Amino acid sequence: MSGNDNSEYEGYRSPLSTRYATKEMQFLFSDQFKFSTWRKLWIFLAQAEKELGLKITDEQIKQMQANWDKIDFKAAAAEERKTRHDVMAHVHVFAEQCPLAAPIIHLGATSCYVGDNTDLVILRDALDLILPQLARVIHCLTQFAEEFKSLPTLGFTHLQPAQLTTVGKRATLWIQDLLMDEVALRRCREDLCFRGVKGTTGTQASFLQLFNGDSTKVKALDKRVAELAGFKKCYTVTGQTYSRKVDVQIVSALASLGTTVHKMCSDIRLLANRKELEEPFESTQIGSSAMAYKRNPMRSERCCSIARHLIALSINAANTHATQWLERTLDDSANRRLTLSEAFLSADAILLTLLNISQGLVVYPKVIERNIQQELPFMSTENIIMAMVKKGGDRQICHEKIRVLSHEAGAQVKQFGKDNDLVERVKADPYFAPILNDLKTILDPSTFVGRSPQQVVEFVEEEVKPVLANYKESIKDVKSVSLAI
Repeated sequence: MSGNDNSEYEGYRSPLSTRYATKEMQFLFSDQFKFSTWRKLWIFLAQAEKELGLKITDEQIKQMQANWDKIDFKAAAAEERKTRHDVMAHVHVFAEQCPLAAPIIHLGATSCYVGDNTDLVILRDALDLILPQLARVIHCLTQFAEEFKSLPTLGFTHLQPAQLTTVGKRATLWIQDLLMDEVALRRCREDLCFRGVKGTTGTQASFLQLFNGDSTKVKALDKRVAELAGFKKCYTVTGQTYSRKVDVQIVSALASLGTTVHKMCSDIRLLANRKELEEPFESTQIGSSAMAYKRNPMRSERCCSIARHLIALSINAANTHATQWLERTLDDSANRRLTLSEAFLSADAILLTLLNISQGLVVYPKVIERNIQQELPFMSTENIIMAMVKKGGDRQICHEKIRVLSHEAGAQVKQFGKDNDLVERVKADPYFAPILNDLKTILDPSTFVGRSPQQVVEFVEEEVKPVLANYKESIKDVKSVSLAI
């Protein structure tokens, strides 16, 4: 090896933490946050047990409070190698730091008291990060939709040119999906409860013994610990764990967000291919190591790539819940360490990237106009026929005239690669002389977009603004996002 110490690069490191996710989301899934939350939960338990009459002193609680974030990770790892039990390893290390409190740390609790309740704290806080991020993306895309609500563009069905829409109207389709994701994720957040103090199989038997059979105090303990942890409600019944159905609902909602982002960013990639729309491209950015001219939609590609991983994680959560036997089996543990963290880190990463995209989308109206002109003459044939009929023409004769001219123009495009010259052919045919002065109006793209501009306005007023009203502080001053890599 060289003189440089590259040891930190010799083991696996997740790209989600080294390249993509925010520091805030990474911290929630860090060892520091996890194990300091364990200690907070032991403090909450001791406080509530003392309030309800158990012999626990203020000095014991103060000693724990003085050490809640002073975790000796090396000592805990060494203890876990001996005991093969992560919770007891941390109980022992915390007890050594708090000798006065040693007798009452984890009193009456099972491992899932700290494990599951900490996971619920993390899920709560992670949702509290995700929802404002989502609102900021919706906010920026709404501004984009409003700005381009009236700009005609080709619509596509079957990836073939279809009736015109507008650039802003298309953006409302992306926003509509994001609003559905906001509803699903907000519902997950609102429904989230605390496991509380339920004991080994969820019966609270150990706590009933501690309080000499006083069921009222056990129920009060459950409620009080939840309050101290910042939850309004506990799950009324649990096994050893809270139901893994909760994980299914949350990861599924995140995966659904992944489908939304993948669809939107795929649209952007298709439009970039047509040179109609472009994601932000920095002045020093390189699109290709070989082809210097390229402006690849790498941000959208990244979103699609990570979104596929996020979508795939939903089956992990579903399978874990499906295979939990009776009150609980431990085969959920290793899977959840991967699935829950990567689901939120992936969602965080794609929302960060999507915000960057939505803040800097570039529209090229002249390219859009040129693409329209390649197709609009064909789309306008019905309007031309109607205009001729109004001038006294015979519909069937006019239809046949247009059919022949359309096929001739189509051959120029498909066989010879030339521009669509149907309009010129119409102008050159004396039959259409009565409507020549009206052709400009007939071929005005804005007359082919229907109610698209009005639909954008109505959608923003009726659907978007009521949701964004819940996130006023988050969207007040949306800062420009730059991506580290």
